[in-house]
Amino acid sequence: MPERDGYIPGVPCWVDTSHPDPEAAVAFYSGLFGWEFEDVMAPESEAQYFIARIRGGDVAAIGSVPDVAAMWNTYVSVESADETASKVYDAGGKVVKEPFDVLDAGRMAVFLDPEGAAFCVWQAKENKGLRIVNEHGSLNFNDLYTRHADSAKSFYTSVFGWQALAMGGGFEMWTLPGYGDHLEIGNPDLRKQMAEVDAPKGFEDVVASLVPIADDQPDVPAHWGVTFAVDDADAIAAKATELGGTVVVAPFDAPWVRTTVISDPQGATFTASTFVPENSNLAAQDDTALSAG
Repeated sequence: MPERDGYIPGVPCWVDTSHPDPEAAVAFYSGLFGWEFEDVMAPESEAQYFIARIRGGDVAAIGSVPDVAAMWNTYVSVESADETASKVYDAGGKVVKEPFDVLDAGRMAVFLDPEGAAFCVWQAKENKGLRIVNEHGSLNFNDLYTRHADSAKSFYTSVFGWQALAMGGGFEMWTLPGYGDHLEIGNPDLRKQMAEVDAPKGFEDVVASLVPIADDQPDVPAHWGVTFAVDDADAIAAKATELGGTVVVAPFDAPWVRTTVISDPQGATFTASTFVPENSNLAAQDDTALSAG
């Protein structure tokens, strides 16, 4: 089900980057993933916001944010940004940007969880979220990197109703009860397909991942990261280097995937992952590699 037409509340629905030089970022990501871009801001606007597309479907965006470190941002679909702000307060989080309208596209807000990981919420109006997902060059996962999993579980369960699904090796996934039932409306064979690749019970409800930050990485803050699906993780790592990016973690095999961590030329880090069902029985990679995302 790579093409989507909206997201139920509690599901990550959009990703974008904040870049000091968005045009340079456009050049990098168009070369890496083949994205086509459109600046959707008015000609007279000083800001830029480039929406990336594959076959005309939205896959990500790049925005201009001067004097701020480049980074990827995760947006979660909600029924009401204002009501979610109240939940964030009550659960011990902070509001960075109070809910505000983005023209007719939707309403959003920016929050910090109790550990300081930033995330956004999106109350859709005309823009229903990413159109293309789970294929080469599009979003595959949103990943929370944390040192305090128990605190994170309490917070995100209170805000979004998420539950944790243990995957082994200290690695866990976030699930939204009932999400698999929603996906099966568009893909009746979903659970059958997951059973064929030995996916864990409950995997159909997965909406994001929960990754521990290693104790020997004291300078890595809690944060949300993004994973893009790619046909060949090794080829993408090589291409990123050619385009001026940095391979932070060289391609390695992990359960169900071969994956690599890349930093673009302005420092925004992301993961690129190739689905390898033959890797389903591999033990989880050590936390040091996983924490670099």
